[in-house]
Amino acid sequence: MSMSTNTSGTHCGASRRLSASLARVLRELDKDFERRIYQELAARGYPDVRPSHGPVFSNLGLGAMRVTQLAQRSQVTQQAMGKMLKELELLGYVVRNVDQGDRRAREIQLTERGQALVECAGAAADAVREYYAQRIGSTALDDLEARLRDAARTLALQHLPPDWADPPPAGD
Repeated sequence: MSMSTNTSGTHCGASRRLSASLARVLRELDKDFERRIYQELAARGYPDVRPSHGPVFSNLGLGAMRVTQLAQRSQVTQQAMGKMLKELELLGYVVRNVDQGDRRAREIQLTERGQALVECAGAAADAVREYYAQRIGSTALDDLEARLRDAARTLALQHLPPDWADPPPAGD
């Protein structure tokens, strides 16, 4: 066996481990779920919302926040968050108001249109979850979700509200 063959075999093995890793499987599931949600949103009248806007909506669901808080929770820079917010403000989904606690800061809130989108996104997520349940079975999906939530809780993942690993209440 030549040196190049051995090296190639080693690289192939390392590449295979990375491409078949848990991280890759989780990313692919996340991408597929997200893609399906945004397809649903487009079909339901929100074609202008993109996956890059997701961090804003998932965090503003917790109530009004400052740009710095949104950026920190979303794990993006303040500049990147500012760009997302500007886009969403132009689209009519968010508004920036003067923070009554600190008049130098801006508080970001969902508009009525933004609130309607969040409601629609919940319905879209339910539709995608139902699609998954039909494909792999409700019991398997419930078990997968419970195990992932348990792992997330045990690992004490950061940047999210304390109860985020709990399942959402029925009907939410």
